[in-house]
Amino acid sequence: MATKSKTTAQEDLSTEEKISVLYGLQQIDSKMDSINHIKGELPFEVQDLEDIISGLETRITGYTAQADELTKEVKAKKEEIEQAKALIKKYEAQQDDVRNNREFDSLSKEIEYQKLEIELAEKRIKEFNAEIKTRKKQIEDTKELLEDRKIDLEAKRAELAGIEADTAKELADLQVQAENARAKIDERLLSAYDRIRKNVRNGLAVVTVKRDACGGCFNRIPPQRQLDIRMSKKVIVCEYCGRILVSDLLGDDADGGNE
Repeated sequence: MATKSKTTAQEDLSTEEKISVLYGLQQIDSKMDSINHIKGELPFEVQDLEDIISGLETRITGYTAQADELTKEVKAKKEEIEQAKALIKKYEAQQDDVRNNREFDSLSKEIEYQKLEIELAEKRIKEFNAEIKTRKKQIEDTKELLEDRKIDLEAKRAELAGIEADTAKELADLQVQAENARAKIDERLLSAYDRIRKNVRNGLAVVTVKRDACGGCFNRIPPQRQLDIRMSKKVIVCEYCGRILVSDLLGDDADGGNE
């Protein structure tokens, strides 16, 4: 039922009225663009800071996991040293009970081997401790950076929230006006309007003819084409930029209504 009512409302409008409604929609959308422009890069800055914070937290988690793993390695090497020392004592005790030089030399080689294992383990412990120190410094520095970015984020969020609070009512009212205007425009024309708005830098899909030129790209419009535009019997687009052209009288009426 709603769709049928909408279609009927569209069919009741003349081409001239549809063009007028479309130009009105452009003005509404331009006002919303202007309000959103006040936010500037704030939404993107907030998103960037959120991504940076997430990355820093992930980095801290990684550094912490690495430090924990290194600590486990240090503990394991210390256990190896204690085991090697115990074996040395065992082999030294066995040397007192050997029956020949061959057995004594064999035990001596085992003792020497365990001493080398201790030296290697101690070297690795020093390396691991140095890496742990580096990781702890990285964690500390990253946490400081994280806190700074969190402060920046809160400031940006507060600034953005303030702007949104100040403009929320006006944006809501404009949104309702835009929806009402869009309901009066047929889908084909509305689709063309949205496509043009998306493709042009300033969001102006509907422009007036000013001083014999397109209000979007400023290329000259031939007199006969200007007459067709003023008559508003059909939708006419600029052959240079593709924007929808409307009579400058519409622009004058709209400007008078806004003052």
